Amino acid sequence: MDVTAQETSTRTLSYSEAIREAMALAMEADPTVILMGEDIGVYGGAFQVTLDLVDRFGPDRVMDTPISELGGAGVAVGAALTGLKPIFEFQFSDFATLAMEQIVNQAAKLRYMLGGEASVPVVFRMPAGSGTGAAAQHSQSLEAWFGHVPGLKVIQPSTPEDAKGMLLAALADPDPVLVFEHKLLYKMKGEVPAGYYTTPIGKAAVRRAGSDLTIVAASIMVHRALEAAEQLAGEGVSAEVIDLRSIRPIDHETIIASVRKTGRLLIVYEGVKSYGIGAEISAMVAESDAFDFLDAPILRLGGAEAPIPYNPDLERAAVPQVDTILAAARRLACREV
Repeated sequence: MDVTAQETSTRTLSYSEAIREAMALAMEADPTVILMGEDIGVYGGAFQVTLDLVDRFGPDRVMDTPISELGGAGVAVGAALTGLKPIFEFQFSDFATLAMEQIVNQAAKLRYMLGGEASVPVVFRMPAGSGTGAAAQHSQSLEAWFGHVPGLKVIQPSTPEDAKGMLLAALADPDPVLVFEHKLLYKMKGEVPAGYYTTPIGKAAVRRAGSDLTIVAASIMVHRALEAAEQLAGEGVSAEVIDLRSIRPIDHETIIASVRKTGRLLIVYEGVKSYGIGAEISAMVAESDAFDFLDAPILRLGGAEAPIPYNPDLERAAVPQVDTILAAARRLACREV
């Protein structure tokens, strides 16, 4: 666990409860922290993450915004420029496409364009990913889009502990941070330290040590990769699983060290395979001295080159699952690539 404050106890919390606890802790400690978004007040948000916070902190700090993502994100950016620390929740990360001007042209660039004289400490929360039957306009994984933009930080916590610690780290950051929260993780439970702590942005986590191949995964794919690694172990294949956690910046050192050890690399992510985080990591490894240690070509396992379908079977087939991760890992371990 990466923390900046020593904790004496942990509790079992769901991913959504851990996020809510982080927001409550920040709001109790700092009156400049405010929440904004559609239906985040009395309703508690589309996924009930902000449930009861309006009762605790009032509508002046937990503010429902109109159905205008561009307008709401713009108000959040403006509030950040005036000294507040807004957390803006998009109902679905897909809807951030309506606010690209404020995120990409304003929040990401204002520090640079103002000569470092101003910062934009805004956090955008992004419920993302497939698996809920929400179809093509509510199920995308767009983290690679925003990872392309200098000035933004992009993170993908995969556990309740990281969901809390990384959100608190995002709030402590002087620049805009996008937190992509996979919708299938909201009910997942895990041990979460009590009190305040931060999990560093830009530092990956080795979730399982191994020697035969490296699997780099993000978000929900970490758990599928771990399940696949457990099955591989029964077949005599030792897979190291790295939880990327941060899309921008990426922890090059941890990935390179693992590839130097195992000689094989599989990258698993839910976003569309082409132009995604797998391409960036592949290029990074190919441009490093880890390339000399590779015993097989790098494999990328990403989403299908298609919108996310509504049909449950097609939706499942459109993104990597445990069985497809297993098949790719077996091919890589046997050099059948």
